[in-house]
Amino acid sequence: MNASFVLLALAGHVVLLLWGMRMVQSGIERAFGSNLRRVLGQALRNRLVALLAGTSVTMLLQSSTATAMMVTSFAARGAVGLIPALAVMLGANVGTALIVKALSFDVSWVAPLLLLAGYVAFKRSPKGRPRDLGRVGIGLGLMLLALHGLVETIQPVSNAPVLGSVLAAFTGDPILDVLLAAALTFAAHSSVAVMLLLTGLAAGNVITPMAAIALVLGANLGGALPPVLETDASNPANRRVPVGNLLFRALGCVVALPFARPIAEFFWQRSPDAASAITSFHLAFNVVLAIACVGALGPTGVLLTRLFPEKQKRQADVIRPLFLDPAALETPYLALANAAREILRMGDFADALLRLIPAAIARQDKAIAEQASRLGRELDTLHEAVKAYLARLERTDLTERDAIRLSDIIEFAVNVGHAGDILEHRIVQAAAKQDALASDLDRDAILRIHSRVTANLRLALSTLMTEDTRSARELVDAKRALNDAERAASRDHLARLGGGNNDALGKSSAVLVMLRDLKLVNSHLASIGYALLEPRERSSRKVGLELETTET
Repeated sequence: MNASFVLLALAGHVVLLLWGMRMVQSGIERAFGSNLRRVLGQALRNRLVALLAGTSVTMLLQSSTATAMMVTSFAARGAVGLIPALAVMLGANVGTALIVKALSFDVSWVAPLLLLAGYVAFKRSPKGRPRDLGRVGIGLGLMLLALHGLVETIQPVSNAPVLGSVLAAFTGDPILDVLLAAALTFAAHSSVAVMLLLTGLAAGNVITPMAAIALVLGANLGGALPPVLETDASNPANRRVPVGNLLFRALGCVVALPFARPIAEFFWQRSPDAASAITSFHLAFNVVLAIACVGALGPTGVLLTRLFPEKQKRQADVIRPLFLDPAALETPYLALANAAREILRMGDFADALLRLIPAAIARQDKAIAEQASRLGRELDTLHEAVKAYLARLERTDLTERDAIRLSDIIEFAVNVGHAGDILEHRIVQAAAKQDALASDLDRDAILRIHSRVTANLRLALSTLMTEDTRSARELVDAKRALNDAERAASRDHLARLGGGNNDALGKSSAVLVMLRDLKLVNSHLASIGYALLEPRERSSRKVGLELETTET
């Protein structure tokens, strides 16, 4: 077997391995993506639980990069603290090592069964989880076939002196080995694939034990690079989590590399073969790194916060959508998460409009009216951007759960937009009037309702992100309580109204309209609560009609 054919065969097997991993990842994301994201978000409250959650999610997704991007999105919007997010990344590294260890065993006989079962499930099942699990089966089968072919291709290499000499020349310097493996891992965007390639090379005695240790360290270092470079750099704070993970791995490489020879001797003497030795070291390296670094997350968080401070938003940045990444449209649950994050920004503008209410009812101020108009335009800009983004989502790729989530997000975005329009109009009208409201009692009543609406806005945004039925029920109950409070305030106002003169009636109308509009705004915000509590069976036709509406 000549060298050119061997290299070509190795490249083909690696590509097949990467494609199989891609199928497994996309299948898992489509079948369980929303659930995994929610579980991961709930686990980010304790560093130890977060570490275990990072391990579990990464083993399912077969990609620490996917886990890193999810955790980075949580940290970027302030939904979780930096320390538990870093703990998830330590767990993700362990999860990657466990995947490599599991795939290093020779179970190639399972590949035909997985391919057959996966194909039947993919072709015969309707759109939904069974079809996605069929995709996972096909991907796993392709991965096992690729690994089997990889090993069979590499085994004869040990008997080829010329090719062995070439590889020995490339792997003669430990530092060069680290850089070579890091570059290869970055190019493949998969430390799992590179580790499995190294396992095959070690099993064929193509690389020395010391070179294998250095190459494993390089694969770990290179696996941390893609999240750093692919994270949105518009805000330096977004880089804290991926850079923290890169620092941990770089530190581990610096500490371990000088001891590559004794480490190689230790694992090669206690392992039945070279493949087991290299995967055992990979697992031990990440477990020890996680244990050593989990206690140092506090100082690391302080350092990263200083190195990557939160960017102060400029006026030009405020009205530009920040999270609607077109690349995420290929993965529906990530696209829906991006849209939800942008709706949080819409909520910020609605909150800013609410904060203008007290000043608008207290005095005439043209500046307040102009500010309300500007905030309303900016909210409308984000509203249109979210609708246009979701309209580009491929409906045939949606699971039933994603279709329901899409409907909820579209409906809530529309309702937040309507709430902003109501607030803008009411503030402009109130700020333009020459007279104050009828009495201090009326202003106090409006401010009490206003305070409740503000609190319910925050509860509604939290409910949108967590999809927690407890929060949804609390939001619906809060709406009913506010409706009762609005009716009581209106009755009290009418009871105080006396004289029947036109001036008093005009002021009375302004009070009642303000109370009514605040109640209407609150009703729009509470819509997400009803959406989560109502029966969850909705047809895809309804989602299609809503998307067609957004396109118009």
